[in-house]
Amino acid sequence: MHRSGVAMAWNVFKFCTALRGLGSIMILLVLGVVGVTYYAVVLTNYGPALYEGGLDSVTALGVLILFHCLLVMLLWSYFSVVFTDPGSVPPNWRPAMDEERGEGDALNGSEFSALQSDPSNQRIRYCRKCSQLKPPRCHHCSVCGRCVLKMDHHCVWVVNCVGALNYKYFLLFLFYTFLETTLVTLALLPHFIAFFSDGEIPGTPGTLATTFLAFVLNLAFALSVLGFLIMHVSLVAANTTTIEAYEKKTNPKWRYDLGRMKNFEQVFGTDKLYWFIPAYSEEDLRKIPALQGLEYPSRPHFDSQEV
Repeated sequence: MHRSGVAMAWNVFKFCTALRGLGSIMILLVLGVVGVTYYAVVLTNYGPALYEGGLDSVTALGVLILFHCLLVMLLWSYFSVVFTDPGSVPPNWRPAMDEERGEGDALNGSEFSALQSDPSNQRIRYCRKCSQLKPPRCHHCSVCGRCVLKMDHHCVWVVNCVGALNYKYFLLFLFYTFLETTLVTLALLPHFIAFFSDGEIPGTPGTLATTFLAFVLNLAFALSVLGFLIMHVSLVAANTTTIEAYEKKTNPKWRYDLGRMKNFEQVFGTDKLYWFIPAYSEEDLRKIPALQGLEYPSRPHFDSQEV
């Protein structure tokens, strides 16, 4: 039994190490898909159509403008997720109160001493791997090797954890990816259908193959991202994360569910001008503690003992 436990731990370790090693490969893969798509849409099909005149030129101009606008927002959101720290526990962090149980009395030194001697204490969560206290909604990531504030999941596509400080950016990445891939799928659909017609198709074998590949890739990404987008919209509406949704699946009550609009603002802020860009206003960062990842308002008069 002991040996099987050790073998399982070793396999998990190797799996986490492999995920860390994927880093630059996944980024290059994303950029490769973007490059193939750009070549097929802009250089092969709609760029040359600008010079044909008439309705074709107007259509091509509209497609290219929308394509580039969505591409800029997609890449901005993507690299914001990649390079933004999802949120780390501050050194020597200690809670001012027992937030897990909703008690307002400040914790005294003896309680902290008792906690250190008894890591299994459920009153305040403690990470055995990091040997530190865990703020509310914080979880340990085995891939990153540290605790992440309001961790949702570790995403290999962005080579980073998705947590309190970059969750909005991740959602925007999904949103703009879905819009962009849907646009490309619709834009290349006539060219894809032409492959199965009897008429002669203009273009070299290389450009035709690139168009075919770009259509298939974007259709596949559009369908898969749509599923993830729907799932995360439901999570935002309930003010929960992927991990929390799994943990509380047997209990419909949730202390952080403040109502759909308030839940939305806990992720996107209150400033509407910033809702669709990977950034926050200074005012929102000041007045919404949840955006910092350490404090989260809960439902009034919620009995945390039921959770």
